[in-house]
Amino acid sequence: MTTTIEARPRVNTTMLVLYLSLGGLAFSVLQSLVAPALSTIARDLNVSASDGSWVITAYLLAASVLTPILGRLGDMAGKRRVLIGVLATLAAGTLLAALAPNLAVLIVARVLQGAAGAILPLSIGMVRDELPRERVGVIVGLLSAIFGIGAGVGIVGAGPIVDHLSWHWLFWLPLGLVVIALLGAIFGMQESPVRTPGRLDVVGSVVLSGGLVALLLAISKGQSWGWGSGSTIGLLVAGVVLLVSFVFVELRVAEPLVDMRLMKLRAVWSTDLVAMILGFAMFGTFLLVPTLLQLPAITGYGFGKSVSQSGLFLLPTVIMMIFFGPLAGLLSRRYGPKLPMFLGTVSVVAAFALPAIAHGEIWQVLVSGLLTGAGIGLAFAAMSNAIIEAVPAAQTGEATSVNTIARTIGSSIGTAIVAAVITSNTTPQGMPTDDAFTMGFWTCAGVAVLAVVAALLVPSAHRRHEQAVATGVEDLPPEPEEIHLPHLHHAGDKARG
Repeated sequence: MTTTIEARPRVNTTMLVLYLSLGGLAFSVLQSLVAPALSTIARDLNVSASDGSWVITAYLLAASVLTPILGRLGDMAGKRRVLIGVLATLAAGTLLAALAPNLAVLIVARVLQGAAGAILPLSIGMVRDELPRERVGVIVGLLSAIFGIGAGVGIVGAGPIVDHLSWHWLFWLPLGLVVIALLGAIFGMQESPVRTPGRLDVVGSVVLSGGLVALLLAISKGQSWGWGSGSTIGLLVAGVVLLVSFVFVELRVAEPLVDMRLMKLRAVWSTDLVAMILGFAMFGTFLLVPTLLQLPAITGYGFGKSVSQSGLFLLPTVIMMIFFGPLAGLLSRRYGPKLPMFLGTVSVVAAFALPAIAHGEIWQVLVSGLLTGAGIGLAFAAMSNAIIEAVPAAQTGEATSVNTIARTIGSSIGTAIVAAVITSNTTPQGMPTDDAFTMGFWTCAGVAVLAVVAALLVPSAHRRHEQAVATGVEDLPPEPEEIHLPHLHHAGDKARG
């Protein structure tokens, strides 16, 4: 594997970060914006709720399948070039969704939108290649937090948009952000100087795609099909078999889609585990809290809020993500990413333990949201920084793509399990019981404890460098406080003058 670094003029890093942020925000908003309006969309298109759920499933499948492939292509052919294609696809899918006359067209549009899942790994790779090292941690923290922020904004904004406009505006409004980001990528960015020419691992791509589709399809549809049905079990088994086969395929090919040497690094696999668990927890929040707030007050535990009002109660969560994402970058630069990741996971545990103990007062819901926002902001940002500090610059795209997939799988599992807990404990009128929410919050708290354990497994900066040398990955970045910039960054600085 040969990495090339091209010489070119200095870039405007402020505008670069702005355009990347807008693209990431648009993608993450589109990920969650549809969920609160799903029943409205299904009713307007005259389809069942089960059929309407394909609007979300299609998006998740496309994102999980294409993120690693496009992330690897970005490392090979140039991150800006691939980012332009990704943003153009996102714009086309968003426009098509806004105009969709029926469910089939809307599903195709959502597939195109999900294909843009590589925005985060491509953006992080560009930041790592372009910005001075002392700024990378903070900016990566901001970009990572934006994906959590966007998901929260989608949940908050869906109600008012549907109530005052129509569900079509769920796509018209984000389209403006996508177009600005696309124009910025075309006219305001230069190609990233670091790339690794090679050939795409077609066999690995097919096997990984098949495994992810089977696994996520089973998770997403397990509740409606039945967890014990032949279709669900068959897909789960097929997904596991294909993903195991993918590992063996990657160990045998000369130019793998995912370098398994990287996956052996404790800093990488432990961070991916944190990503999966926190993806579970974050979407558990987005399902439990609005449902609890919207239940009639006459139940004795609901708060009788409208869709729009319940979304506003998630606004403190979003604000905390905005604040704690960049703060995690500062902490990572000073102490390494392990500390903010640990603090973030502990905060998430507390965020679920509080309403699990008592959720009869509105302040308990608000405090839970504040802790969730702080924890997700810290941990998401720290995860990205842990990955880029653990892998060579030329493999940033593939490593962060795997981390993004882990988060997507966790989100799917969390949504499915929490939904099953809520629907399996209902009143004679079909509403979730108070015990259902207690069980849901305790489930998320218990899962979040596993994230704390995984965060403790992330090696310190000194230990990470020793592990990199031991595994033979020569150009992994060393501990920032003790050793100067690695070879690739020196070369990049020279190329930029």
